[in-house]
Amino acid sequence: MQVVRGALVDDLWHRAFSSLQIGNRRVTLHDHIALHGEPRLALKSTVVKIELQVNDLDRHYYATHGLTIAQHPSETAERVMVRVLAFALNAAERLEFGKGLSTDDEPDLWERDLTGGIERWIEVGQPDEQRIRRACGRAREVRVYPYGGRSAGIWWEKTRAAVERCGNLRVTAIAPESAAALAALHGRGKSLQVLVQDGQVQAIDDDTTIDVALAPWFGASD
Repeated sequence: MQVVRGALVDDLWHRAFSSLQIGNRRVTLHDHIALHGEPRLALKSTVVKIELQVNDLDRHYYATHGLTIAQHPSETAERVMVRVLAFALNAAERLEFGKGLSTDDEPDLWERDLTGGIERWIEVGQPDEQRIRRACGRAREVRVYPYGGRSAGIWWEKTRAAVERCGNLRVTAIAPESAAALAALHGRGKSLQVLVQDGQVQAIDDDTTIDVALAPWFGASD
């Protein structure tokens, strides 16, 4: 894939995209290039496949899911694996991934009934308050899994007051150490087991066991 170059093209690019919306955050083009390098044309999602075995003793749910995940070009390994964790924690027959960062109309994961009604709307990261309130109006239950340590805490401090009336919302933070450890498992063709017992969560692959630390920030427990 060719990098966009040339003074004229660069000038037009910077005029058109002086700031970019990445997920639910707006960043300057300068910051985006500093993090990800020069803009490239026609970037495609990467397909990530994981065989996920869920053994949830708390919910009495036991199943193996063959997951196929479209990783957006701007999506980190950490975010992909947090999505996988969110799937495991809410695993159900009709749970599926949304289109992710490529659209604002769908969540990261959702569970819909046979009529198309949304039973559960699941977001990872730091969605803005309007998105959360809109989701709470559309779904029976909304779950958000922020990660990122201090930045997640700052996000929640700014967001909480605006969503406190959402009675169907639950926010559960993932410790930064746990998210980073999960990111290290990212890869194609991986198999992963998630064990849930007495509120404790472990993610296990062939040679690694991760104790996943979760912190309930908002909403009643099951």
